[in-house]
Amino acid sequence: MMKAALLLVLTIWSNADSGLSSSCTQSPSQWCSSLESAIQCGVLKQCLETNFTRSHQAAEPIQVGLYYESLCPGCRGFLTQMLFPTWILISDILNVTLVPYGNAQETTQGTKHVFTCQHGAQECLGNMIETCILNMAGDAAFPIIFCMESSTDVIKAGQSCVGLYAPNLSWGDVMKCVNGDTGNQLMHQNALQTSSLKPPHQYVPWITINGEHTDDLQDKAMSSLLSLACGMYKGPKPDACGGGHTRRFKSYCHNE
Repeated sequence: MMKAALLLVLTIWSNADSGLSSSCTQSPSQWCSSLESAIQCGVLKQCLETNFTRSHQAAEPIQVGLYYESLCPGCRGFLTQMLFPTWILISDILNVTLVPYGNAQETTQGTKHVFTCQHGAQECLGNMIETCILNMAGDAAFPIIFCMESSTDVIKAGQSCVGLYAPNLSWGDVMKCVNGDTGNQLMHQNALQTSSLKPPHQYVPWITINGEHTDDLQDKAMSSLLSLACGMYKGPKPDACGGGHTRRFKSYCHNE
């Protein structure tokens, strides 16, 4: 309290000084290096404002990448019970990138890419629908995918989930993407992004934090992503960081 009062008095005092003090002998880069220099150079108010702004600047958000398959049970569990709830709580400091592909395989036939998925053709369809939604639905994409993945039938839920969260997005346009060249090229990009992972993924869900994957980060993300993200974030913590629950996930779909 005393410190705040002192700063207020000094700020008022500095406001009375309309110009640079003749006693200032510091170079401009050093004017805010100490309280004494700021007072001597008549820039205390500016220095206080600058320091306040710096202290309240947001740090870089935590980047979470999820490499997954639409019908993988472990992927669905992590996305719906850990990743999405954490994102809802701390979306201001958490950016999520979803890459639906996982352990799929890609071949080329002429100018088209052909995909074979671990859990069959329906999973390939689910991956493609979610890929097109990510490309077309903007901020509504993650809620739509959460809606789909938390439903009993991921594929059948797609149309109603889009209608719920992105009513202006036509389901016909989504399916045009799914069945056309756009979806094919988007899935090819997912394949390239997944194959470029370092280290190469061994299972899904495969999680990266700020572009990095380690066994330790994977384990912490699967146990309590909220605690991990809040602990790593270097800016002022959101209220939701006050306490994180632990709910460990250990279900994987291995890359064979």
